[in-house]
Amino acid sequence: MIDGRTPVIVGVGQASQRPDQPDAALEPIDLLAQAARAAHADAGGTRDLAVDTVAVAAMLSWKYPDPGALVARRLGIAPRRTLLSTVGGNSPQLLLNELADAISRGETDVALIGGAECMFTRLRARKEPRADLGWTVAHDPPCPNLLGDDRPGSSPYEMAHLAVAPTQVYPLFETALRAAAGRSVAEHQAATAELWSSFAAVAATNPHAWSRTAYSADEIATPGPDNRMVTFPYTKRMCANIQVDQAAAFLVCSYAAARAAGVADDRMVFPRAGAEAHDRYFFTNRDTLHASPAIAAATTAGLDAIGAGVDDIARFDLYSCFPSAVQIAMGALGLEGPGAGDSRPLTVTGGLAFAGGPGNSYVSHSIAAMVQACRGDPGSLGLVTALGWYVTKHAVGVYSTEPGTGFCRTDRDATQARLDGLAGRDVAGLHTGAATVEATSVGFERDGTPAHAILSLLTDDGRRALANCRDADVLRDMTETPWEGRRVELRADDDSNILVT
Repeated sequence: MIDGRTPVIVGVGQASQRPDQPDAALEPIDLLAQAARAAHADAGGTRDLAVDTVAVAAMLSWKYPDPGALVARRLGIAPRRTLLSTVGGNSPQLLLNELADAISRGETDVALIGGAECMFTRLRARKEPRADLGWTVAHDPPCPNLLGDDRPGSSPYEMAHLAVAPTQVYPLFETALRAAAGRSVAEHQAATAELWSSFAAVAATNPHAWSRTAYSADEIATPGPDNRMVTFPYTKRMCANIQVDQAAAFLVCSYAAARAAGVADDRMVFPRAGAEAHDRYFFTNRDTLHASPAIAAATTAGLDAIGAGVDDIARFDLYSCFPSAVQIAMGALGLEGPGAGDSRPLTVTGGLAFAGGPGNSYVSHSIAAMVQACRGDPGSLGLVTALGWYVTKHAVGVYSTEPGTGFCRTDRDATQARLDGLAGRDVAGLHTGAATVEATSVGFERDGTPAHAILSLLTDDGRRALANCRDADVLRDMTETPWEGRRVELRADDDSNILVT
């Protein structure tokens, strides 16, 4: 007998557009409404589900004070509350964990969760000839229920050293991974491209993917006119693609509400467990740059809660903004991946580089795809990982067509307390003297010339320092030879450190 308060996902929907003219495009809230209608149709019930809560991942391409309230009006529904997430790719899974827990407690019966971005259209409208989009300027009061940690992702020290965007920070994680693996530059580029090619192959089979080209490893790793080097070691095809118009939504409700609405058993996928944690919030305070204790702790807590282990998972969707994010998650979960004979999918969408990276909303798509995959393999378990900022904020979900003993949201405070007790590092601040290179990130101009480097270094007393370099010869060498482990000299200059060359 399934408890009537058990939360269950009953419908999922995805929508996208690529209009010839920007002014012909739907705005984000209308694309989200389209996905929500698709989710309702997917549920296939004989009676409507009365949505009492609408939750939306924070939007980047257009600002609505309360997108949940606005999409509700578009749909002709009257929820009693709305939720809005803070910035972070962990947001859709966090929203689901929050509302599944609320359903279990009897505080919510039916929730609509989703997100949308129209960055493709927004950026095209800025090009000549410019287009007036005329999108809604809503006058709702701000959403009263904000969920998530709203701290900025970078510290002032990191910002002073240009570590202010994902394309600048994730390469530091990648080169730290390269050093930990003991690979040459060429060896690691080949391994990373092979991993990313496996993601492109999945996107090629995903009808909702923005790019459905099964790029080879060579096509991913080799710079070219349509695959420029963005920040070494990442080409454009290794980076999350935010220039998409995509939306996704899903309906989660109590089992009793699903039954009352006439939802068929083969539509139902149960969120079995949810967990959250964060690593040391600023990456400069972390013990290492190539691992995430928080991913390990959150996934372990979630799986332990349902008496399962990583070996019991049939498929994964590991957050995939950049290759380093996937490799760090693989390390946290103890996964060897397809290269070592583990055939279990690491993505069910194709990832943010190929399926599409709609801002904070990508995991709405991965949850929708995971629901479809679980429906196609009844009784199996699927696991979704979601992260925000720089492998900082994490949310995890486990899914199955079998309800088990119901949904379990793990004790976040207990998990976080254990993580906060782990070793971290102090920041060296302005530092003149010797240090050992830990990782490098080399930014490129659009014409293919290296522009600047960010270095992460460890001082002799174990503190972490950042530094910059603009010497063209040194930058080129960093793309050809591993600098990790090299002893160098730094010079403090105003508010940042400079590599002495």
